[in-house]
Amino acid sequence: MLKNDRFLRACRRQVVDRTPVWFMRQAGRYQPEYRQIREKYTLMEICEHPDVCAEVTLLPVRQLGVDAAILFSDIMTPLRGMGLKVDIVENVGPVFEEPIVREEQVSALPPFDAEEAVPYVLETIRILVRELDVPLIGFAGAPFTLASYMVEGRPTRDYRKVKTFMYSEPRVWGQLMEKLAAMVARYLVQQVEAGCQAVQVFDSWVGNLTRADYETYVRPYMYPIIEAVRATGAPVIHFGVNTGHLLASMADLRPDVMGVDWRTDLDEAWRIIGPDFAVQGNLDPVAVFAPPEVLEAKVTDVLRRAGRRPGHIFNLGHGVMPQMSVSALQRVVELVHAYEVREV
Repeated sequence: MLKNDRFLRACRRQVVDRTPVWFMRQAGRYQPEYRQIREKYTLMEICEHPDVCAEVTLLPVRQLGVDAAILFSDIMTPLRGMGLKVDIVENVGPVFEEPIVREEQVSALPPFDAEEAVPYVLETIRILVRELDVPLIGFAGAPFTLASYMVEGRPTRDYRKVKTFMYSEPRVWGQLMEKLAAMVARYLVQQVEAGCQAVQVFDSWVGNLTRADYETYVRPYMYPIIEAVRATGAPVIHFGVNTGHLLASMADLRPDVMGVDWRTDLDEAWRIIGPDFAVQGNLDPVAVFAPPEVLEAKVTDVLRRAGRRPGHIFNLGHGVMPQMSVSALQRVVELVHAYEVREV
């Protein structure tokens, strides 16, 4: 039984008593307790142990007083479940043993079912919904971001290989994106069926595309994902990094909530996408390191730009950084929760 549903109410643009707040990557290395757990388990091993994964997911909810939990996992988890050999290398990121370079590799990608491929994820969700009194957010990486890692083989700065593949092999690119879209849609729906009350689709690297390329090579494959989740009744959040130039095109997908990074002012982003969406964001993560009076001013500026309109979910414009302090994030939560009750 949820004691606090203001996050879900905001997703649906309903009136709330206070602006809900949660943080992307709100479980992680900034927490001493998490660092102790990582001494025993790798990131992927945490994901594969439901009891441990649930505890990691719960930690920031207890410490910070946020209005939602997000499942602790990694966007590579379902790809590993499909049999792809990918490791999370410390200080590097996902590294694939065999990057996608041929049509035969795309054709060989199997259908996805979470109960068979990643049953531990669904078991973690079932544990969490028994423990939480705030909503649980599930998530997945979007097809373009997943494809970027799969084709490049590892994190990249210029996206040369994936863009070249996209431009030179449009038919095979379409096949890859269709398979990834089917996987992501199925994965998110199964997370909802297991108990998640909302989901977020992360397209972390799509901001590296022009608007024309996004609309040609990416957006068509996003529609079935958003539609599949919306059919469950669970709100869908769509977030990308450095996507100010893509906001209008991304909004055409009709998610319930548009996530906004810190590079675009919140009021300007809301103007671009229109009033029929909730908006999530968008404090510059580095502002959390600022002196207290500067941090308060910047948090207040985001809230002021939201204008107390129904449908604002406070978050960082990207994820929590490992160097942040628990106390600074607690202060952000306190400032956000106090804002609505200071003025009538």
